[in-house]
Amino acid sequence: MTNNFTLHNGISIPSIGFGTWKTPDGETAIQSIKEAVDTGYRHIDAAAIYDNEVGVGDGIKASGIDRKDLFVTSKLWNSERGYDSTIKAFEKTLKDLQLDYLDLYLIHWPAAAHQFKNWKALNTETWKAMEKLYKDKKIKAIGLSNFMPHHLEALLEDATIKPMVNQIEYHPGFMQAECVNFCKTNDIQVAGWSPLGRGEVLDHPLLKEIAEAHNKSEAQICIRWALQNGVVPLPKSVTPHRIKANFEVFDFEISDSEIKAINALDTIGASGLDPDSVEF
Repeated sequence: MTNNFTLHNGISIPSIGFGTWKTPDGETAIQSIKEAVDTGYRHIDAAAIYDNEVGVGDGIKASGIDRKDLFVTSKLWNSERGYDSTIKAFEKTLKDLQLDYLDLYLIHWPAAAHQFKNWKALNTETWKAMEKLYKDKKIKAIGLSNFMPHHLEALLEDATIKPMVNQIEYHPGFMQAECVNFCKTNDIQVAGWSPLGRGEVLDHPLLKEIAEAHNKSEAQICIRWALQNGVVPLPKSVTPHRIKANFEVFDFEISDSEIKAINALDTIGASGLDPDSVEF
């Protein structure tokens, strides 16, 4: 199991990302980023809507790590869709993070039919701005988040550059197999937000049994399972011992039969956030 996956444009993406959703801005963000970098994370997953990019940027600076050794992702929020506003929002994110470029920039949620009659055109226009930023070498890779196959198909009709990543909810009990298979077929790397699911995932008897067999925690089993399924997990914590534990998953392997058993779980622990019905 390598510590990296390779995107279809040849860019290397560290196989575990450090999530920053709900991390308070300021000192908490700074300390958690420093802790993550000290632990060995080289992939930071941020977003404008998390309202903590200044703190994340301060944390990156305070960590003392060389910029080229870090992979930083951010996301365009829904209110900034469209060509000009995407460019403007990107520049603000770059300024807040105090960086010269991003490694990966994602459209956070697709414009969808329940909110926009012109949802296809809106996604296409936004994507054209992403392509421009990529061509201008301000971003090393561009992609999407929460795009389901029908959103992806519509986007691919007009895209001149194929998305490199699609970040979706992904954890035991919520694999989104159709979307993952579509991405794999089209050489789009899947990243998984909420890789530990909600509480009931970690309490599931199967996860407990497998964790015990490997002398690992249920959370470590979830993260390792995602990696072995070829997905980039994005665990999030501000607690130092959890930050460390979530990264200690490269010294063991889950067996094929254990993977199959986890893959076969019924739906549990899902957020319920459906891109075709969300109201934000």
